[in-house]
Amino acid sequence: MTVAAAAEGPLDAGERRRVAERLGREASPTELAMLGVLWSEHCSYRTSRRLLRQLPVGGPRVVQGPGENAGVVDLGGDLLCCFKIESHNHPSAVEPVQGAATGVGGILRDVFAMGARPVALLDAIRFGEPTDPVQALRFARVVEGIGWYGNCVGVPTVGGETVFDPAYRDNCLVNAMCVGLVARDRLRHARASGPGNLVLLVGADTGRDGIGGAAFASAAFDHDREQKRPAVQVGNPFLEKCLIEACQELATVPGIVALQDCGAAGLTSSCAEMAHRGGVGLDLDVAQVSRRERQMTPAEVMLSESQERMVLVVEPAGVAQVRACFERWGLHSDAIGTVTASGRLRVRDGAVIAADLPLDLLVAGSPEHRPPAHPPADLAARRARDPLDGADPPDPRRALQRLLLAGNCGEARWVWRQYDHMVGDDTVSGPGGDAAVLRLRGRDEGLALTVDGGHRSSPYAPRTAAAAAVFEAARNLAAVGAEPLAVTNCLNCGSPDQPVGMWQLEETVAGLGDACRALGIPIVSGNVSLYNDTLGHGIPPTAVVGMVGRLAPLARRAGIGFAAPGHTVLLVGPPDPSAEPGAGLGGSELQRVLSGGCHGPAPVVDADREASAQRLVRGAIRAGLLASAHDLSLGGLAVALTDACCGRGVGCSIQLPAFLGTDRRVQTAWLFGEVGARFLVSCEPASSAALRALADDEDVPVCELGTTGGDELSVLGLLAVPLAELGAWWGGAIAGALAAAGRA
Repeated sequence: MTVAAAAEGPLDAGERRRVAERLGREASPTELAMLGVLWSEHCSYRTSRRLLRQLPVGGPRVVQGPGENAGVVDLGGDLLCCFKIESHNHPSAVEPVQGAATGVGGILRDVFAMGARPVALLDAIRFGEPTDPVQALRFARVVEGIGWYGNCVGVPTVGGETVFDPAYRDNCLVNAMCVGLVARDRLRHARASGPGNLVLLVGADTGRDGIGGAAFASAAFDHDREQKRPAVQVGNPFLEKCLIEACQELATVPGIVALQDCGAAGLTSSCAEMAHRGGVGLDLDVAQVSRRERQMTPAEVMLSESQERMVLVVEPAGVAQVRACFERWGLHSDAIGTVTASGRLRVRDGAVIAADLPLDLLVAGSPEHRPPAHPPADLAARRARDPLDGADPPDPRRALQRLLLAGNCGEARWVWRQYDHMVGDDTVSGPGGDAAVLRLRGRDEGLALTVDGGHRSSPYAPRTAAAAAVFEAARNLAAVGAEPLAVTNCLNCGSPDQPVGMWQLEETVAGLGDACRALGIPIVSGNVSLYNDTLGHGIPPTAVVGMVGRLAPLARRAGIGFAAPGHTVLLVGPPDPSAEPGAGLGGSELQRVLSGGCHGPAPVVDADREASAQRLVRGAIRAGLLASAHDLSLGGLAVALTDACCGRGVGCSIQLPAFLGTDRRVQTAWLFGEVGARFLVSCEPASSAALRALADDEDVPVCELGTTGGDELSVLGLLAVPLAELGAWWGGAIAGALAAAGRA
């Protein structure tokens, strides 16, 4: 994207007049370019910011909420946890490897800008069907980009979520989450202060890559998708590793006032936002910026999104030591400006003034965008439809096979085997379980991490679907024995300029807030990605929730796989989905596989039921009562049983509860319904009574299903699958689909 195109940005004629009136003159091309990117949806949140104010952001463990590079929570003692999730959807759709890679690089910088050392990465990615050669290529290349950057930089990728659905064919989702640890006295902030202090640009040199990236991320796709390739940044993970280590050394350097990632909108956003937070101004000279391309204009330097760069504010006495630190790591450290008391961002190129803008106009002056919001006209009809459209219930064995071979319900080993999830030597439980677990060195405690997306019913039940994402993330932590601490979120939606799209955004934010308030979990950071839309066709509203939790003691944790033969298998939570509206089949994975549809009553979300079931499972794990635990989600009980059998190669024999009777639709709902607040657990027979006593205290139903053992998954009267065959379905779907598309 050219600077001229970036200058046009989201500013319409009325907004340009508003700027001219405020300045008392016409804005210069450089000023228009800077305003264009900072007033874009991607940077200003002009549509969503009024909605985000409704979210719960405070709590006893919150050290830093939204508004900084990353959120921070207290782990006790002198240890803090920094984390955030962001999207790189548009860049990944245009240039999958670099789009995904620079998404990883950017989220890493958000975390180590807080002074933290990154210790883990997670990703949530969504594409069209993998049997489509175009989708297979894009998917494989995104996985390549995530793995390449994370592996080279030396931060383990410990978990994530991979989903395939035709709804993401034209607009893939690539969300990256980073988690870091920092001592309390080493926490950094991005608030400039102290007139006379110096501004340093450190790290890589500056080029023309990524110019206009923020504006590009704020617009829907049309026929010129390929022409936007220059707006995608180019990453260098080895340089980022040096930048991480140099920034870690800054903890011992006196005089560091502020540290800020140089990401979307480049120097414009990093400098303007840092100064605005601190209530000061900045004078910059772009002639002092190290460049890898000649004859860059001031606007190009200010808008460049070249990667692996940070901006520091340093007291004059500390500058020499800071520059020596970066020189040791082979990185630039250019003194490009000073802090002033003006409240303005002034940009010059040597003696020539290129821009002089008040920060309250540049950073906070974008007008709110309030498009009309209306639900779809067929909302009531979609919610009322029979989830299976009156069809006869499917054969359970064939239905399970189709679910597992469709790619969403089986193991994603093909993906995570390309990621180094053990580097750093702190990964206790990596990809493939409900939540990853890292050890906290020097403590008998662990840090549990997960990322989950909203339910497929989101197009017509966005509030419920977003709440379900929060509840599922919390269940994932409970399934390993961890207590949730806080949430980061990425709200991926279509165009808010369409009334249905705006309604979906409003409902998604509301559902996220409902669930977090109900569970008492604060939201400390996040991202909004709008205009995931191509030629008027947007994605389903997709709330992706990252959650961290504390696990103590570390030795008392559970996994999804049945641990040994002879254990009792139990279902915790509502035993009979057929009693729920839609039987848990509305918008379910079974419905998608059988008919490609998405309708019917959305699964019920019940916060009290969720909280009670989660407390029960956490308490049982901490008491040493459970040998395995796994939350029920996509594919219901049938897929949870498959995961548990294939996890450690231990089969099971399950009896149908008597209350199901012989109605095949009721039995189908029991096996495949996606009702929340449910867990599949196993325990030694001697522990069953103690588990039931805990369940009585929490008023949570517990239903005994059968026993572990044997070489098959058997649900008597419904299905029997040898483990060897089941494992092939469970583990081979993604690789098989890519092979069929010629991309294995």
